[in-house]
Amino acid sequence: MDVKIEPAWKEVLQNEFTKPYFQQVAGYLKIEKSQGKVIYPPGSLIFNAFDKTPFNKVRVVILGQDPYHGAGQAHGLCFSVPDGVPPPPSLANIYKELNSDLGIAIPTTGNLTKWASQGVFLLNASLTVRAGEPMSHAKIGWADFTDAVIKAISAEKQGVVFLLWGKFAQDKQVLIDETRHYVLKAAHPSPLSAHNGFFGCRHFSKTNALLTKQALYPIDWNPQ
Repeated sequence: MDVKIEPAWKEVLQNEFTKPYFQQVAGYLKIEKSQGKVIYPPGSLIFNAFDKTPFNKVRVVILGQDPYHGAGQAHGLCFSVPDGVPPPPSLANIYKELNSDLGIAIPTTGNLTKWASQGVFLLNASLTVRAGEPMSHAKIGWADFTDAVIKAISAEKQGVVFLLWGKFAQDKQVLIDETRHYVLKAAHPSPLSAHNGFFGCRHFSKTNALLTKQALYPIDWNPQ
């Protein structure tokens, strides 16, 4: 199967694209489209996180769960929305913590492409969703693929900072070799849980300290 994805990722993940589960994902999406179902993000943006953050540039990983299921929101980067779309509640809370941690003024854009271009890999566990139906593609095989992605980063890279927000992301900790990488955990930034340990986690300054310790450039966390 010729998957259109950034070349370095394509090489690292080549074996996954030939496995039965991946063929099933592709087949499932084709059937849903043929039935007139609306799927987010658009096909050209399903692998946007990979295209915006090539494998050799990955320095930080933020794990999300599911793409946004509202019209015009999902563009293939977890927590991010395109320019002109108001930041959803979890992202608004991320911005509050950013302001508290680093003094960055609350951004007006919800587009995190600037993070991605600096090596912050914004990966959702599911790469697609049916319009208006959260978690509708959570069981079609995407988790097998994104688990393999996390394992590949863990096995082939060194010193990556993984930010695991909420129980769902923290369940992926078992895929990460912590003798080679750094793991920072906090509550999910959702309004339901942000007050239980996301606010005050200072993950943005802590990430930069870990990068600097490795003589790597810190992330400019201002998305504007």
